[in-house]
Amino acid sequence: MYFCILKILDMKNRAYRPRMADTLLKEMLQSFPAILVQGPKWCGKTTTAEQHAGSILYLADPLSLEKNKLLAETNINALLTGKAPHLIDEWQEIPKIWDAIRFEADHRNDVGQFLLTGSSVPTDTTQMRHSGTGRFAWLTMRTMSLWESGESNGTVSMEELFLQPQMIFSESTLQLEEIAFLICRGGWPFSVGLDSKYALRQAYAYFDAVVENDIVRIDNSLKNSSRARRIMRSLARHQGTQTPVTTICSDSKMNESEALAEETVSLYINALKKIFVIEDAETWNPNLRSKTAIRTSNTRYFTDPSIAVAALGIGPQDLMNDLNTMGLLFETLAVRDLRVYAEVLDGNVFHFRDKNGLECDAVVHLRNGHYGLVEIKLGGEKLIEEGATTLKKLESKIDTDRMFAPSFKMVLTAVGQYAYRRPDGVYVVPIGCLKP
Repeated sequence: MYFCILKILDMKNRAYRPRMADTLLKEMLQSFPAILVQGPKWCGKTTTAEQHAGSILYLADPLSLEKNKLLAETNINALLTGKAPHLIDEWQEIPKIWDAIRFEADHRNDVGQFLLTGSSVPTDTTQMRHSGTGRFAWLTMRTMSLWESGESNGTVSMEELFLQPQMIFSESTLQLEEIAFLICRGGWPFSVGLDSKYALRQAYAYFDAVVENDIVRIDNSLKNSSRARRIMRSLARHQGTQTPVTTICSDSKMNESEALAEETVSLYINALKKIFVIEDAETWNPNLRSKTAIRTSNTRYFTDPSIAVAALGIGPQDLMNDLNTMGLLFETLAVRDLRVYAEVLDGNVFHFRDKNGLECDAVVHLRNGHYGLVEIKLGGEKLIEEGATTLKKLESKIDTDRMFAPSFKMVLTAVGQYAYRRPDGVYVVPIGCLKP
């Protein structure tokens, strides 16, 4: 008798909210032997993977974890037994299963055999001898976008913006107070649908779990939860910036005698990346007409704006009283949604800034070379005009003899009654209207 939990999937899960990842996962299962679904805890990886699995092994189940580890030493193939696609949840608990799956995938010589889910990279990768190239595909899941959670009406398609429509028009009903709540609630699937009072508690519980437990699990040397809280609070204050580690060190110290070393702060930041709490935006490097230098530092973001809210210890009313902070955290929410939508379109989201301070909040760049420029604003005519001016200035610097011209320029707003195309070609879209 094998010491594992094997479950045949009941596909009739009426409570399940479809995710953008469902479309990607369905396609990947037709293309690769094994798919690794990764992302932050509580974002819905296992629940989504369950919808596509034929059988399931929950490696981290406390009732069977130690027995599964023993079985991995004596007969690891037993852990791979089950109807395909065979889902292995929290695979990083037994890293050597990676090579076993690669070997088994080679011998089965078929697609859609295995699904792996994990909320961190393995703490010990010495047991993994192969990269998995050619056998594995990677899918990064994030917390729910507003389209997935039902707050966006989805009347403006980002895919259609790449086709450069001459006119768009739709309405958004989201008010600023609702946006403040959505920033604080975040996109945690369990929070969606809860009473607002209880929904707001989820991000605080997530934050506490990260600093008290998850960081230690990924790196046993990082045991100071107070230090972790201070670093995450500093990161929250610097969302959407290229703040260097030296600034985080200074910002995180409690008193003059306890400045944190750069190496220490870097260790904590790297641990937060490994458990998918942080996902920085890489620099976009276009061909420009001039020799202007482009800043190469990544832009700092939490994977969900509610993590920053919890780190700062604030709530919706605090954001309403401090619109500057709300603007920074709305940018984090908007970048999260753009990442979810871009992944479905086979693209990524980057950040642009040159040495003269010209900055574009988000560049949605597709694998085929087409891209869109996005400025993120709370709303209001003045901010929309500022965003449009920035987008047109950046467009004028791009060398279109060496790369495509931007497919679209969009000011993505928190609020605003209408989505529309301006006479200068810039789209103005409230986030409550956007979908992939």
